[in-house]
Amino acid sequence: MKKIKLEILGLSPSQSQAGSFALVLGEELGNRRLPIIIGVFEAQAIAVQIENIVPNRPMTHDLFKSFADGMNYTLKEIVISDLKEGIFYAKIVCTDGLREVEIDARPSDAIAIGLRFDIPTFTYEAILSEAGIVSSSLSDEEDEDEDAIKETVKASGSKDVIRDLPFDELQRMLDEALSKEDYEKAAKIRDEMGRRN
Repeated sequence: MKKIKLEILGLSPSQSQAGSFALVLGEELGNRRLPIIIGVFEAQAIAVQIENIVPNRPMTHDLFKSFADGMNYTLKEIVISDLKEGIFYAKIVCTDGLREVEIDARPSDAIAIGLRFDIPTFTYEAILSEAGIVSSSLSDEEDEDEDAIKETVKASGSKDVIRDLPFDELQRMLDEALSKEDYEKAAKIRDEMGRRN
């Protein structure tokens, strides 16, 4: 299966799940986004590495790097390998020079470790097709229409209203959520659109 390279686009507090963060990955040569909800500790581990902050004591992911270096293991890549019932799975691909090993991991841990080794992160087309969100720019007119739709949904406070909207309006809502980097809302809209396909 062909792998698609991903890059970290953002990390923000989750609006729907207290104590969680939305990690947003984007395909390197495309406009699809892959939002993954992660825990606060994993978000901290990722943020610390992105910001090049050196903690006083090694974090768990730093310990993993020290261990791998000490045992002469080289990490090659991180692969978001599967999506089952809304849960992402990942693998850390490493080698000792003689054999290659794939280690199962949560995507958040795998990415935190991958950042420490400065290795790429990949996924497969099937995963991006199922869970990815297409980002596209909006015209001013579409943006105004979308504000009206957003207010309708907000006023109702009900998920059922989203189910009643036409597909093209859902697409406009999705585009607006992406432009405002509201990836949780975008994921909910994407799920509704996927349900209709």
